[in-house]
Amino acid sequence: MVAALLYLTGGVKSGVSILLLVSLAAASLVGRGRLVLFYAALATVAMLLVQTVGILNGIFEESSIVQAGLISAGFFATAILARLLGQRVMINEDLARRRGEALENQIRISQQVVERMQDGVLIVATDGTVLRSNPVAQEMLGDLGQTAARFEAFGEALASWQTVRREDPCPIRAQDGRELEARFVPTTSSDGEILVFLEDIGRVKEQAQQLKLASLGRLTASIAHEIRNPLSAISHAGELLREERRGDMQDRLLRILNDNILRLDRIVQDVLQLGRQNRALPERVALDEFCAGFVEHFNAGEGLADDVVTLIVPAGLSLCFDRAHLNQVLWNLLGNAVRHSSRGPSAVRLECRAAQSEGRVELHVMDDGPGIAESVREQIFEPFFTTHHQGTGLGLYIARELCHANGASLELAASESGAHFVVAGRNDTCH
Repeated sequence: MVAALLYLTGGVKSGVSILLLVSLAAASLVGRGRLVLFYAALATVAMLLVQTVGILNGIFEESSIVQAGLISAGFFATAILARLLGQRVMINEDLARRRGEALENQIRISQQVVERMQDGVLIVATDGTVLRSNPVAQEMLGDLGQTAARFEAFGEALASWQTVRREDPCPIRAQDGRELEARFVPTTSSDGEILVFLEDIGRVKEQAQQLKLASLGRLTASIAHEIRNPLSAISHAGELLREERRGDMQDRLLRILNDNILRLDRIVQDVLQLGRQNRALPERVALDEFCAGFVEHFNAGEGLADDVVTLIVPAGLSLCFDRAHLNQVLWNLLGNAVRHSSRGPSAVRLECRAAQSEGRVELHVMDDGPGIAESVREQIFEPFFTTHHQGTGLGLYIARELCHANGASLELAASESGAHFVVAGRNDTCH
């Protein structure tokens, strides 16, 4: 059609041949391989054929064949250049596609990494709008909605950082009472978003404590094994000396020796128990029956009058706990309570209650002693920390570990007078 139009309008002088150049360039951009040269050759044949026919019929000048030849050479140049340009476009398109896929894969991997991080991560706009957050941050701060200002402590920390721009982490307290540290990092984005890292200080302290206990447990266990053998020899030698009955002075010294041997043996037993705590076998324990029998055995073992320990247990309460572990936990708590109490009537109370949360039971151990100083409340559950000259510092730590093994908790509650410990466990299901 273009060739016919070219013939009717006067040949190459009409300028209609430019339509063939445009069509050829478009075909070369999308064509492949030798088809591009075929298109150029086809356009050249059409051009020369039209011009030759016109010259033979006397319509066109003979010199116009030269101009037609030059235009035909332009067809091949246009086809080749357009093909090279098309190849470069396709290469760049393929590169962009592969980079897009790599970027999408990297974004997915980054999202999985952020979601599985143990720290909370948020992206916050300068006006406090929460743009994105991982599940850990949502669990720490709760549902912030669209703005961080809904959580007052976090909003205040963000405003303080925007004012001072300090690098130190800002301490905040989560809605469930946990201690957190928020670290704000400015980004280089065009909108100036702020990257926030939330760290659970309690978890960090717990991990550090576990590392400390692991190394300490290996050390103390080896020392305890080395002490046990000579301690047994000393105890045996003391028994042999006791049989000679040399006099009152010797009997007094032997009693002192025996008391200290028993104390050392108790320390060794507690240290060894750190590394070989028995697996918990929880069962449903009827608290009224169990606690009554326990208090009776405890009074007999400690040589106490029957009115020193007051027991309050409503009928029908039960607790999912290993019986041996529960006996050890209560013996430790009541032993400490009696040691620091007045030993008078109702000096120590063991009270069982149904907790406010459904399916939970609490055991409260209270005494009328001087209580626990505020300065050491955070340390009483640490191993080898004791305020008594004859204590090992392991009783409360072991008691808390046994509670954790049974899915329960042991906490020091606030009290106006005396110490108040609470063992909270479940009574609905035993695993």
